[in-house]
Amino acid sequence: MLALQTTPISLSAASVALVGLALIGSLLGATGSVVVRRLRNPVGKYRLLYAGVLFPYTLLAYAVFALTGFGTALLTTLPAVPELVTRVLADFVTFLAAGCVWIISYLPTVRGIRDVRDVDLATSTSIRKMTRYVIGVSALLTVVLVPLQVVSIESSPLALAAGLAALVVGMLYAAPWLISILRSTSRPTGDTADRVERLCDRAGLSVRDVRILDTENGETADSLVRGPPNYRRLFVTSTFLDAFDDETATALLAVEAGKLRIHVFEVRVVSVLVGGITLIASVIGNGPQWPLLGVALTSVLVGFALSQRRIRAADEYAAEQVGRATVADALTEYAEVHALEPTRRRIPNPLSIRVALGDRIDRLRS
Repeated sequence: MLALQTTPISLSAASVALVGLALIGSLLGATGSVVVRRLRNPVGKYRLLYAGVLFPYTLLAYAVFALTGFGTALLTTLPAVPELVTRVLADFVTFLAAGCVWIISYLPTVRGIRDVRDVDLATSTSIRKMTRYVIGVSALLTVVLVPLQVVSIESSPLALAAGLAALVVGMLYAAPWLISILRSTSRPTGDTADRVERLCDRAGLSVRDVRILDTENGETADSLVRGPPNYRRLFVTSTFLDAFDDETATALLAVEAGKLRIHVFEVRVVSVLVGGITLIASVIGNGPQWPLLGVALTSVLVGFALSQRRIRAADEYAAEQVGRATVADALTEYAEVHALEPTRRRIPNPLSIRVALGDRIDRLRS
């Protein structure tokens, strides 16, 4: 986004800010990795480290870069170019800088993940994949967010909200193609294509086409479906097809089919979008501040609760397709492949969009 500071910092100050934030991020990643490896269920805690510590820190770094005019400062050495080009390049550089902070924060955790999961994943391979992803996401965010900069928050908050909503919906509908750009994918052929088609038929999963995500020894066995209703694309990792037999893979795909039928993903997106728009309106003073803040919090909490209910409903749909015991066994094997310990909660976490894996397994077996 466009820097909010009218006078950007100097080039030397921008460099110091980048180096300083990167060093702090590296320290956070290294310290977090040491702590996580000593905890119970370290793989799950690594995911929490990424989502709860390193990603928010990266967002903080981006805010610092944007507010101080980091991108504009780095472009001072370039010849004069049109204002729009300068704005686009400044935004791209700012996103890249935040991405660099994320990569450097992530780097110290690679060895820990490799050890706790016992996978043969080279650090260079992991960083190369992450770098490609960061560059792609930076370019994407620049292209889609620059048009929003012409909308003034103070003068037209409604237009900004509409623009944000259109942006999110557009990215969701374009997800099948965006994922293929950001990740290494291939079309299944021969026996693999026949097997995937057979698994989808047994799971009750209807998609237009399939792509295989190359995990490159990452051994992440996952599947997901993205795209508009008339163009659903299934993504499965190469490890998913190698690690699971047909019965387990069918059960896991049946869960995906259940999520698709009851719109789990859409519920999550809408709740976060409504919460985000009302939060923006509350912060900028466009309406009663505290009621809007209450609406933002309520929409997120209600959306998360609905998401948890629908995940359980998706498990029920999968159970109808292949049997409750089969789904429970598949979720258990999924945890074993990823070196996860199925967690259980006496009281559901209202701030989570997920249901504890152990609770899902127990519910299916009860």
